[in-house]
Amino acid sequence: MDLANVVKLKLNIDDDTGLAFYETAYQYMLACNDVSQYVFDHDFELNSVTLSKILYKHIRETFGLKSQMVQSAIRTVTARYKAVETQLSKKPYKIKSADKQLRFTRTLDWLMKPIRFNRPQVDLVRNRDYSFVKDSDGNEVLSINTLGNRIKVSFEKPAYFDKFLNGGFKFGTAKLVQMKGIWYLHISATKDVTEIDRESVKCVVGIDRGLRFLETTYDSNGRTAFVDGRRILAKRHKFDVVRAELQSKGTKSAKRALKRISGRENRWMSDVNHQLSKALVNKYGEGTLFVLEDLEDVSTDERNLHSKGQSHDLRNWAFYDLENKLGYKALASGCKVLKVDADYTSQRCSHCGRILKANRNHKTHTYTCDKCGFTTNDDRIGAMNIWLLGTLWVTGDDNPSFKVKTAKA
Repeated sequence: MDLANVVKLKLNIDDDTGLAFYETAYQYMLACNDVSQYVFDHDFELNSVTLSKILYKHIRETFGLKSQMVQSAIRTVTARYKAVETQLSKKPYKIKSADKQLRFTRTLDWLMKPIRFNRPQVDLVRNRDYSFVKDSDGNEVLSINTLGNRIKVSFEKPAYFDKFLNGGFKFGTAKLVQMKGIWYLHISATKDVTEIDRESVKCVVGIDRGLRFLETTYDSNGRTAFVDGRRILAKRHKFDVVRAELQSKGTKSAKRALKRISGRENRWMSDVNHQLSKALVNKYGEGTLFVLEDLEDVSTDERNLHSKGQSHDLRNWAFYDLENKLGYKALASGCKVLKVDADYTSQRCSHCGRILKANRNHKTHTYTCDKCGFTTNDDRIGAMNIWLLGTLWVTGDDNPSFKVKTAKA
């Protein structure tokens, strides 16, 4: 299995080099929009070979891109459409009728306009569009292709760079981007690692994610830990208030401010999830199976179960980001992340197996079984049941889940 990550290098350039980079990135963006329009107008043709035969000469002549950049632009567009196609298929269109809910699977035909690329940036293939070389003084620099000649630039090495360079990682396609007037090269790095199997699991940790507690964990030693999310939620609400005020103004300066605070909020939440996932991996170490609920449809399914404010928080919560960060950190540390069916994990008694929705009290945040009398925190009961599903996977059940027993006729 490939462990994927991104190495971000800050480039040291002068004004002329910056202009060359911008011209290249801008023409690449225009080329992507041109290809996107063609794909939209021709029944979403996503075969890169077919598109290359049709558009290659046109793109080279129109936008002045080098040969490899033309191929990269086509692949960039097709990859974006395929990603959107996957997202649409996972979010069916729902209509409520009098007696049932109708679901319609969405495809690319639901798009009303072609996908747009609004940010000047360019994808670079290693050893074709960029490479690491030595300058006249023997220092390592980057050689980067532009619309004109290749340009050699120095870069600032992050602290983790040598770990990737000497740790068995392979550098792949890179993305040349500009942020706040500074140019960066984001390089994809992959490493072949072996995912642990059932026999290698030493500890199972069930993780219940939510709003009041960012995560509640229950492990094989019977230990429970809570990470309070109220401070995080309060800060996100402050962002919401500022965002609403700016949206109500509607001025150009307000729109620019909206972009700034959006980026600031995303970076802050990403850092929070980075710290949470890192703490989990460091706490439990190699051989740990982290078990998470599959919350892919949480933003739609939870909408009817909570108040308007809670539904908004759930739709905007960074569940996937935490899952993603924990996934690659676990893989790099000899651990594994398992996603399990979320049905009834908060309604099932971990002692007697009784499943009843009414046993969970949302107001007092408690779970009390009406059958055996077991009582505990409602987030803890979720973590305990998720942990149990993880143990079932370890014992050989490929798709562990809880089912409601129906009475026999």
